[in-house]
Amino acid sequence: MTHFLHFIISNRIELYHQTIEHIGLTIVALFIAIIIGLPLGIIITRIKSLSSTVLGSVGVIQTIPSLALLGFLLPLMGIGAAPAIVALFLYALLPIVRNTYAGIEEVDASIIEAARGMGMSDTQILTNVQLPLAVPVIFAGIRTATVINVGVATLCALIGAGGLGEFIFRGIALNNMYMIMAGALPAALLALFFDFILGLIQNHIQTLIKPLIVITALLFLLVIPAYYYQNLTSTNHFKLGLTPEFTERADGYPGLKKTYDINPPTIEMNSALLYQALKNKKVDAIVGYSTDGRIRAFHLKVLKDDKHYFPPYYCAPLIRDQTLKKYPEVGNILNRLHNVLNNMEMTRLNFLVDQKHEKPSVVARNFLKQKGFKTDVIRSGKPVIIIGGKNFTEQFILAQMFKTVIENYSNLTVGLKTGLQGTKICFDALINGEIDIYPEYTGTGLYVILKTSSGTLKKLGTNRQHIYDYVKKTCEKRFHLTWLKPIGYNNTYALIMRNKEAKHLHIKSITDLSHYLQKE
Repeated sequence: MTHFLHFIISNRIELYHQTIEHIGLTIVALFIAIIIGLPLGIIITRIKSLSSTVLGSVGVIQTIPSLALLGFLLPLMGIGAAPAIVALFLYALLPIVRNTYAGIEEVDASIIEAARGMGMSDTQILTNVQLPLAVPVIFAGIRTATVINVGVATLCALIGAGGLGEFIFRGIALNNMYMIMAGALPAALLALFFDFILGLIQNHIQTLIKPLIVITALLFLLVIPAYYYQNLTSTNHFKLGLTPEFTERADGYPGLKKTYDINPPTIEMNSALLYQALKNKKVDAIVGYSTDGRIRAFHLKVLKDDKHYFPPYYCAPLIRDQTLKKYPEVGNILNRLHNVLNNMEMTRLNFLVDQKHEKPSVVARNFLKQKGFKTDVIRSGKPVIIIGGKNFTEQFILAQMFKTVIENYSNLTVGLKTGLQGTKICFDALINGEIDIYPEYTGTGLYVILKTSSGTLKKLGTNRQHIYDYVKKTCEKRFHLTWLKPIGYNNTYALIMRNKEAKHLHIKSITDLSHYLQKE
């Protein structure tokens, strides 16, 4: 607990900004949902033929997984706050529309008849009878929508919208439980706080309804335009896209800032979105992977690391000792892949999947076949070996390679659990025996898994063989895991820009970029 409190104190400024972003996303989306949802709920009580269609439609939206909904919005709206607010607005619609409809419909028919008998018009009945009686039910829907939005807003960090999800996904990527808790606990407390406050208001809603309408109108007129202006239209500055993992790790952004004296505004997002965001001019540069196929596909330029900040790292299979003891042939089989890939080949394979949309399994088999490996055997049935992988192209391809060689050079059936979000999930799954093997990078092992001290890092330097030997020995001793022989290519981070803009600005190296940013 002491360490966690120290982490909170050390990161209090960033935590404060993330909390404000989280509240902003939630409230803006909620206001829009109220403004659209309330009239929509009222309309379908007047035009009954529309009720099933409208309620069915907003119900279907609620069933769409939040990540899938964000994915649908990205091609239309790009990254950042705009698609996040639209997604949260859509999720908030169902409880508001449904409760508005139900609250009005549940008003006793005899009360409505009495109002008609007094000569009231339909509009007067709605405003003076039905809505006042339905307010508690309507407000319950708003309360539900608020709590839903607080939870879903954590996922918006994956598309560069900010909020408390940034700490959560950084922690998952960096195997840092304190970081996960720093995002998850405030998000949970926010949901409880909003639920508590709205619950108190709901108990006195009949007397508070008029002040609430006035306050809501003022907030809508003042807060939303200010938030929109600050978060959705700010395009004046050079923006750098980063993964959650790179933001915090010791060989990541903190060191890059210090080495090259750069500190542009940054946007965190899922690694799969970085290249698309750069291509679509939502960011001006990204820190990606040197072997990514989208560098070629999207006409991007890797800036020269002229101060040699990014060290070279091996990629190798990481396997449980228990699995090796039970199936010793697996180690020998995977070691057949030693030095089978170089950087150009890995980039080409990634390109085939990312740009040509070929299946990772097909790309992996074709490559292995070209290299003289047997690839004909494809087993079915209950797997005895489970291969994991992270959620980016290269890992899907490598996992398929591992599966293919194991099944073709043994009698073992292999299953896949790929697309895992971040190092922590992969590593924990390996430790817990949920997977047996996954492709990992010695740099990630050094900084994220082992959390190597600065003194040891200094001694190791940037020699990738020394790093591999250290990581191999330490993981065996500490976790009973074995690093098999490296696959061959060097996967390292790279700072990447659009080729056209880099040429226009005469930027060839990271130092050139640093000089440009200092002049901006």
